[in-house]
Amino acid sequence: MSNRNLALFSATIVSIIYGVTFTIAKDVMPQYIGAYGFILLRVGGTVILFWIVSLFIPKEKIERVDFIRIVGAAFFGVAFNMLTFFKGLSLTSPISAAVIMVTTPMIVMVLAAIIIKEKMQREKVLGIFLGLIGTAMLILYGKSIENTSNAGLGNFLVFINAVSYSFYLIIVKKLMDKYNAFTFVKWIYLFGFLMVLPFGWNQFETVNWTMVPDLILLKIGFVVIFSTFITYLLNLLSMKELKPTTVAVFIYLQPLFASVFAIGLGKDRLNPVKIGSAILIFVGVYLATQIKRNPTP
Repeated sequence: MSNRNLALFSATIVSIIYGVTFTIAKDVMPQYIGAYGFILLRVGGTVILFWIVSLFIPKEKIERVDFIRIVGAAFFGVAFNMLTFFKGLSLTSPISAAVIMVTTPMIVMVLAAIIIKEKMQREKVLGIFLGLIGTAMLILYGKSIENTSNAGLGNFLVFINAVSYSFYLIIVKKLMDKYNAFTFVKWIYLFGFLMVLPFGWNQFETVNWTMVPDLILLKIGFVVIFSTFITYLLNLLSMKELKPTTVAVFIYLQPLFASVFAIGLGKDRLNPVKIGSAILIFVGVYLATQIKRNPTP
């Protein structure tokens, strides 16, 4: 398997995990732990994992000037990103959150064109819009947006998260071009942990762990290990070979895999609209991930 195909495979695995996470995280909060407390637990557990793994990785010195970029990545990719998303998800429905999250590839495409001068190829733009249409069909058809308290604020926070994550994808790309992922990701999470600590400590401290069911504890562990530690590693490995806009377009796969997960649990049914949506999404991802090659003379 080529490095590029391995990167595409990794990005697909990330989409599967994130697709499941929408439902799992919603089961945990706010009933058992507040959104900010959950973020503190998530980031704290992940920073421990990254620092343990880094002990077995060859050491690489980071230039002092790059710590500014690392702090920026920690803010946009860990602290601000997670705080706005989990708080927004706790106020709105998973369906609403999924609808808003699919704006990320478009945001990344615009930011990449402005900041790193990435050319917007016609095939990539077409792929993004096809994916957007397929995703909107998939997550809206036959479902009503839940009437939750402060849903407007929740939707706004999820959108802010999408913008924040878009900045992160562009910032971290520069670090990926220069260092091994394990060299800087432990620092990103350490700084991110310090940033979320003031927000999440009170909610974390008030959790009555004796009243938390074992199933919820397993779901918390899934979010820490798989939805955070594993996905961030796979995303970084993907970005070693792929452009930020290509990585971002895989967000379109998340609601698709979320639906597959729901169907497997007997909570949803397959129908022609879902099949058509899946086709549009996969075609969109295919177009957006193609490399434009110059014709041979």
